Amino acid sequence: MALRSYKPVTPSLRGTVLVDKSELYKGKSVKSLTEGQNSTGGRNNSGRITSRFRGGGHKHKYRIIDFKRTKRDVAAVVERVEYDPNRTAFIALIKYEDGVQSYILAPQRLKAGDKVVASEQADIKPGNAMPLKNMPVGTIVHNIEVKLGRGGQISRSAGCYAQLIGKDSGYAQLRLSSGEVRIVRAECTATVGAVSNPDNQNISIGKAGRMRWLGFKPHNRGVSMNPVDHPLGGGEGKSSGGRHPVTPWGKPTKGKRTRNNKRTQRLIMRSRHVAKKA
Repeated sequence: MALRSYKPVTPSLRGTVLVDKSELYKGKSVKSLTEGQNSTGGRNNSGRITSRFRGGGHKHKYRIIDFKRTKRDVAAVVERVEYDPNRTAFIALIKYEDGVQSYILAPQRLKAGDKVVASEQADIKPGNAMPLKNMPVGTIVHNIEVKLGRGGQISRSAGCYAQLIGKDSGYAQLRLSSGEVRIVRAECTATVGAVSNPDNQNISIGKAGRMRWLGFKPHNRGVSMNPVDHPLGGGEGKSSGGRHPVTPWGKPTKGKRTRNNKRTQRLIMRSRHVAKKA
């Protein structure tokens, strides 16, 4: 997909750059593969705001994506590639030989008419899913399982991918987009290829209203608030806070490492922070 710029007939269009979706399917989604979705407004089941600056946005249906690819050894044909308002990647509608339809994440270079299959042994082509132990070293993959049977959890966003760089002692070694090197069980399933819509990172929203359509409200800085509302608030004129940046609840932020997961720390062979220093 290419990027689309607009004639500057309004101030907001002057800087707007969006992904060209002219090649995508323009009809409605499959009704049996969708379900209703309520807007949370950033609130949990108690009604308390747990994600700030969320709310509004366009109403949309949730497309049920098959992240597990459990229908094995049955070939499917890609019927079309669609836009999904719930994610940055595009999705593909596939139809199996027995007539069952399903949505999957669309990898790059996948188009209508292509055949995909999930199997223990399959060709190394975009859209095919198989266990990591049966893939050759160097394969580009996405939608990677962390726990066997749970479904893909890693590399699902637009343009993301991981590379299989080794296999040893029942584990597969993966280099993620962030530079982190992580190991997962070799029996876990992954899909060949990189996720579609890599140009998503190059878009320019163009105006504040478009962010409101996406469900994001204006983000207020702590230093612009009153002392009662934020630790960085108050002061005469524009002050910089006078202390290291913190959350509204006093926890350090902007660079403070908060990960403390000893259970899965052994699965990280190389931290993404080490990669940035190199």
